Amino acid sequence: MKRENQFYINGEWQSFADVNLLPVVDPASEQVTGHVAAGNARHVDLAVAAARAAFPAFAQSPVSERVALLKRMHALVMERAEQFAQAMVSEMGTPISFARSSQVFFGAEHIRVQMETLQTYPFLSVKEGLATAKEAIGVCALITPWNWPLYQITAKVAPAIAAGCTIVLKPSELSPYSALLFAELMHDAGTPPGVFNLVTGTGEAVGAALSSHPDVDMISITGSTRAGVLVAQAAAPTIKRVVQELGGKSPNILLDDADFEVAVPKGLQAGMRNAGQSCSAPTRMLVPAHRLAEVEALARNTVHAMVVGDPRDAATTMGPIANRAQFDRVQSMIRAGIDGGAKLVAGGLGRPDGIESGLFVQPTVFSEVTTDMRIAREEIFGPVLVIMPYRDEEEAIAIANDTVYGLGAHVQSADIDRARRVASRIRAGQVHINYPAWNGAAAFGGYKQSGNGREYGVHGLEEYLETKSILGY
Repeated sequence: MKRENQFYINGEWQSFADVNLLPVVDPASEQVTGHVAAGNARHVDLAVAAARAAFPAFAQSPVSERVALLKRMHALVMERAEQFAQAMVSEMGTPISFARSSQVFFGAEHIRVQMETLQTYPFLSVKEGLATAKEAIGVCALITPWNWPLYQITAKVAPAIAAGCTIVLKPSELSPYSALLFAELMHDAGTPPGVFNLVTGTGEAVGAALSSHPDVDMISITGSTRAGVLVAQAAAPTIKRVVQELGGKSPNILLDDADFEVAVPKGLQAGMRNAGQSCSAPTRMLVPAHRLAEVEALARNTVHAMVVGDPRDAATTMGPIANRAQFDRVQSMIRAGIDGGAKLVAGGLGRPDGIESGLFVQPTVFSEVTTDMRIAREEIFGPVLVIMPYRDEEEAIAIANDTVYGLGAHVQSADIDRARRVASRIRAGQVHINYPAWNGAAAFGGYKQSGNGREYGVHGLEEYLETKSILGY
């Protein structure tokens, strides 16, 4: 990338000779591949001022113009899909096949879904002299993570644009290349100056400045629960809206009538998708105690079939962990599982056999895991899955809910009514029955310490809107 000392502000790339640079590391090689500018409060002020100036006109822009902008954005993502895919391989190590099929495609889908939602959304409704208007909330600060770099950007930018808001985006400094490409896309899509702005840098500098900024009306963050707490604390004095999509420790309940030869492999693949670096990954597999040995054998065979290696190889199904800090975290949690007395079914400490360098970890499965173990309670954010036995359906539900998190959950059963009944009792923002297809219109967000607010579809759009009542209309 050629943007090492630049931010995208007010419709142009602005260079800053005195800006510090942060290294970007390819996790497969552990080599520095480039640098990104480390913004500070001064750069945030410039971006917020541009967004504030652009807001009145953009908020009043016709729906047709915003639909057209979203349409151009979607077309450019699809046109540049391979650029985005290659960037994500380099910046966070996702396998190229997964980057193409999921990271880029689902990112584009967020734009398409918002385009469709916007075309029919009732911004004004009137009943018996009472008008209810939905209006853009204002300047929105968007903080996105390193694990789904493009997907999380479009999940926030697309509804903000649809609502008529203006934007300052702070992507993760650990995987910034796709964000820089996205800023170029926004420029080429003809986004009005000031409507979209990009300031790269750390959470401690740029994130904190955005969170506390008096001219920011809303902040949306996807990240760790710890980061979400810090953002909310910084935002509190200015009473801005805070939307948080945070951590998870999602359960996957396999009821005794499920097809285990299908459910177990699919559950392992879902839990370890993106090297387990997904906040909603179903990393707690709850199974009937009397079928534990059967589940362990199926899990072991599934893990052994996974191909860990060079993310640029089309045959690879799991690349490296995205950065050194997370690699060390995963290793420490595998050690905690071993030391805590869990049964190691597959994987373990260190790199896979035959791999001598890079941030690669072994896909790891523990069994006989109890609710008091660290690996059952803490988010690991890596390819580590725990198998937890239960006696009956009531205990399965109790174990599923025995967590400070509540982002996602899964239920597997041959009886759809039974699955629905169990799903209704799980305290989580999104529940999947029998591994359904991804749906970009399904509301996504968490209960408890998994955050507040919702993303995707009409629910995501409405987070960027204020409600105004007009009486005597």
